[in-house]
Amino acid sequence: MDKPITPRMPNPENLVPELADVSASLFRATGNRSVPRTTISLVHLRAGQIVGNTYLTVLHSSSLRKAGESEERITAVASWQDAPYFTEAERAALALVEAVLQPSPRGERVSDELYAQVSEHFDDKALATLTIAIGQVNFFIALAVIGKPVPVDSLARTQWT
Repeated sequence: MDKPITPRMPNPENLVPELADVSASLFRATGNRSVPRTTISLVHLRAGQIVGNTYLTVLHSSSLRKAGESEERITAVASWQDAPYFTEAERAALALVEAVLQPSPRGERVSDELYAQVSEHFDDKALATLTIAIGQVNFFIALAVIGKPVPVDSLARTQWT
């Protein structure tokens, strides 16, 4: 039997209305089309998986489904390194978000080699956009992990009470 889920905190946007402006600005910045929306969604899904957050994984899996992505690609994000479903640019983006979110035993998270690899697939504007997209999901990770909103398949649905 499913346990009812209730958010841990009230809707932060109701408490700090300026959050709506921050959120809208981040979505505008990452929506400049220099990086395909699918790539950004894959990165956001992988970030949600890394931090183990159901809200983010449900939301971003659903957005990928709505964009027409196959279940194979969506499911394989967790094991993208050996999955045959991703372009080299998507692989570079997934490697970058993993490097940012996971500690490195070598110290530096984003090595010069990884930066060079990502730069092969993204020009300066696209790399800046991808970096902002990773920052965007990190911003929302804090709200999702601390506030524990109800998992939803669309931002249009109520996730806070």
